[in-house]
Amino acid sequence: MAAVAAGLIAQAIRPGDRVCLMAAASLDWMICDFAIWAAGAVTVPVYETSSAEQIAWQLADSGAVAAFAGNVKYAEAIRRARPATVEAIWQLDDGGLDELARAGQQVTAGEVARRRGAVTAGTLATIVYTSGTTGRPKGCMITHGNLTEAVRSVLSAPGVRDRVLAGDASSLFFLPLSHVLARIVSLCLVRAGKRIGFLAGPSGLTAALPVFRPTILLTVPRVLEKVVDAARGRAEAQGRRQLFEAAEATAIAWNRAGDRAGVSLRLRHALYQRVVYARLHAALGGQARWLISGGAPLSEDLAHFLNGAGFTVMEGWGLTETTGAVTLNPPGAQRIGSVGLPLPGCAVRAVADGEIEVQGPNVFQGYWRDPAATAEAFDGRWLRTGDLGRLDEDGYVYLTGRKKELIVTASGKNVAPSALEDKVREHWLIGECVVVGDRRPYIAALVTLDADAFARWKQRHGKPATVTAGQLREDTDLCEAVQEAIGRANLTVSHAEAIKRFRILDGTFAVGAELTPTQKVRRDFVLDKYAGDIDALYA
Repeated sequence: MAAVAAGLIAQAIRPGDRVCLMAAASLDWMICDFAIWAAGAVTVPVYETSSAEQIAWQLADSGAVAAFAGNVKYAEAIRRARPATVEAIWQLDDGGLDELARAGQQVTAGEVARRRGAVTAGTLATIVYTSGTTGRPKGCMITHGNLTEAVRSVLSAPGVRDRVLAGDASSLFFLPLSHVLARIVSLCLVRAGKRIGFLAGPSGLTAALPVFRPTILLTVPRVLEKVVDAARGRAEAQGRRQLFEAAEATAIAWNRAGDRAGVSLRLRHALYQRVVYARLHAALGGQARWLISGGAPLSEDLAHFLNGAGFTVMEGWGLTETTGAVTLNPPGAQRIGSVGLPLPGCAVRAVADGEIEVQGPNVFQGYWRDPAATAEAFDGRWLRTGDLGRLDEDGYVYLTGRKKELIVTASGKNVAPSALEDKVREHWLIGECVVVGDRRPYIAALVTLDADAFARWKQRHGKPATVTAGQLREDTDLCEAVQEAIGRANLTVSHAEAIKRFRILDGTFAVGAELTPTQKVRRDFVLDKYAGDIDALYA
């Protein structure tokens, strides 16, 4: 790290200069991040899945003067998008770090130490751009003090150091380190002196888990859904579908019952522990006990199932603007359905209109070069999160939706779409769900099917393997299956909020298009791309 920092200094990178970092999760990513900080500069992480327009915007808006690129593809993307300010690009898989280290040989260790020593808690460390689910990404200014306080608050949470990070704790990272959640958790593990492994993405996770055997898995709900769906698919292929479904129902019931579980339930749970749950543990490497879930809400049934199967799911909540987590469900004090208690040093409140506001030393300094948006983001010293929810009598936080995503129907009914969408997505056949209906006469939904689950469904129902979801859009069997998911979601809301019609889309949503790198739907993009399908719902 020090050699790379010296190289940056030799290449005329000055304190406060912005340096882009576009690469998959890796040791090199972290070395670059620390080297940029040691040189007194500012890291501007860019997702590998970013579009040309997004890359160009972030480079230009941040005023980046140089860039690290993970490979030739990313280097070319930066070259095509880069403004005149970007003077150098170092390619990580083509000797870029060695090149910098050689250039840094002319820089003394004392100069590197001086640069590092000049960094204070108030020094800008990174500009992290928001995911842009409802508009153009904004650059969040995060200081070194924000980062250290965020790490301190996580490590101070009850049960984290003495249980989650005890002994030979380790984690395998596959989420992009450009995302503030993965970045903070990785810094927590570095601070605690624990082992970290890296994957370029989730595609290689199945093969890597039994080799690395992590004790902690940092993930997002969609990946956990995929893990369970894959286990369900394997059971179905072996003619054990009913066994898996019975084991799933038992785990949920057992976890919901807690100490009140009866003898029959306990016996069933012990049986399924050997024949079903153990296989799920083996699929996650055999040692994974702690599942940290963030980035989006986790369905209650999935959380109960995983906890009942012997994992501890630690769901939390935070924003880029809060440098990661603000709340966490700590081990031993979980309330499934909530996103947990405020972390030490963080304060949370719900104001009159239901918006959640937060305060703490981890809250960012504002939006880069956007004082108007910064002023709008704060209510005095409190950060307006844009999330709607409530706190219970013990301080646990429950989220109900995003304020900016509220749908107002033609009759004036306010509907929070996320709760409905999450409930629909709990169904094993559903990939994604986007609820629509703003200024329309009723609520409707766009639905995609999970590719693997759809293949199994076609085989089970005697449909041609090559037929697409769009071609089966009006198929009675398929419509009944999707209606089952819609109907279950509708049970959780009033008649006025219920989904009246749905439309099955062809294909699936993709990261970089309909989805952000953490699998959240880019709502504005979807509403624009599928405008014709939405109109068809109201024809």
